[in-house]
Amino acid sequence: MATVYSGRIHTLNPHQDGAIDAFLVDDDGRIAAVGEVDSLRAAHPEAGLHALDGWVMPGLIEPHGHPSTAASMLSDAVVDIRPVVVDDPHDVMRIIRSSVASASGPVFINGWDPLLQQGLPSLDLRMLDHLAGSIPLVILHNSGHAVFFNSAAAALSGIDRSTPDPPGARFGRDDKGDLNGSAYEAGALGRLLAPMLERTRSEFPRIFADHLADLSSRGYTTVADMSWDPALNPLADSLRDAGRITTRIRWYEASHPGASVGSAMRSDDPLMRQVGAKIWSDGSPWVGNIATSFAYLDTPATRQLGLEPGHKAQANFSPEELAAVAAPYAAAGWQVACHAHGDVAISQTLDVYEHLIAQHQLDDHRFRLEHVGAATPELLRRAADLGVTVSVFVDHIRYWGEVLVNDLFGVEHGGAWADAGAAFAAGHRVTFHNDGWVTPNEPFRNMAVAETRQSRHGFTMPGGTPVLRAQALAAHTKNAAWQLFSEHEVGTLTVGRFADFIAVDRDPASVESESLGDTQVLATYLAGEQVAGR
Repeated sequence: MATVYSGRIHTLNPHQDGAIDAFLVDDDGRIAAVGEVDSLRAAHPEAGLHALDGWVMPGLIEPHGHPSTAASMLSDAVVDIRPVVVDDPHDVMRIIRSSVASASGPVFINGWDPLLQQGLPSLDLRMLDHLAGSIPLVILHNSGHAVFFNSAAAALSGIDRSTPDPPGARFGRDDKGDLNGSAYEAGALGRLLAPMLERTRSEFPRIFADHLADLSSRGYTTVADMSWDPALNPLADSLRDAGRITTRIRWYEASHPGASVGSAMRSDDPLMRQVGAKIWSDGSPWVGNIATSFAYLDTPATRQLGLEPGHKAQANFSPEELAAVAAPYAAAGWQVACHAHGDVAISQTLDVYEHLIAQHQLDDHRFRLEHVGAATPELLRRAADLGVTVSVFVDHIRYWGEVLVNDLFGVEHGGAWADAGAAFAAGHRVTFHNDGWVTPNEPFRNMAVAETRQSRHGFTMPGGTPVLRAQALAAHTKNAAWQLFSEHEVGTLTVGRFADFIAVDRDPASVESESLGDTQVLATYLAGEQVAGR
């Protein structure tokens, strides 16, 4: 039945004439009219009436998530030692030892972070062999870009000294070429994590639905999955048939060299569809493998990471290799999204994008740059000129702000990290994200941090540009919808779009920044149906 929803409403539609206090949702879950509640009720006497508590705004959009992987990483198959859960290094080691001692099979640990859990030992094959013996032990770095393992885990995964490095990834080796118990980037990590992912496959419908429900409770109505495995499609379809998909999903295939790609995958399915492919141009600042023109600082923190004085890393691919990976997707009309933190990686990725855009005469491609930690204003302007869009990982400031400045890069390069304000100034429709399980899914906190550029300990970044409130709200709504080729469906409360909206406990347009970060979601609606909240 059609329903009139009334309340204190922010449509976020800049073309909306005058204030509204109601909108009509039709039987298809789309907004059929907006205006004053009395007028809408008079015009549609057959419609029901639902008065909404709190303040109402469009549903939030996570443009760079990993819900399918996060469902496994946050399940009971993995021991959680992330710094947001365990910050004391002694507790971290106690949990690891206890998990090994009580294990009846392989042990998978997630969240190792020496920068935030200062005092952790260095991990290598010998140390992990001593710790776990014949029990396979895999410890994933909190960044998701490195993993540490013992000999039993290597054997379980079928990895030995003769195993070649996957494209864009590598296994750490000692001077003799033997495995040293470390691996870097997706292709290598996937080998070590495969037994855990296979173990959780039978539980995937339950843990995935539970994870989506959690995202719904946080106000998300659309989420991108930047590393979707197409083999999961039948399981996701079964959840859809059971009515347990509570957010729209826009997924990206994890790219691989030599891919054979068919026609463009942007279908008309409003609930679940593929929109592009994901490539990792470089790695993580917390691991030491982002490609920068400047060196890491020489500090106790960088020494603990194993970085030599003057350390600079290379990108995962040469420009020619990156172009070869991206070319089949671009030629087929897919959106390409590249993880790129360092300024060198960003510049090289833009070089490749510029070539592909010209070669294939691409117009509305919306190629993406992900995270853009060390992007300069000049690089951001170049990206905008090419029609390339950016998604900023502002939560790096909240959790690692002091680390970026004092331990890794100094004031000049670390101080302006994740400069969302500069991206807006360059003309981008900027989006914010939390990157799956790496940091808590706190979209309103992202907005607040982009405004204040303050860490959780009150440290203010000495560089970069704060954003305005309208920009912050747009980053998790209409900008994200546009970035995901979904602006015709979601992102604002506009006639013709789906009634994806949330009610929150304070006015998101006017509260102070710190209060914005504490916003609580009271209810979440997808296509006019409540999927979370009281």
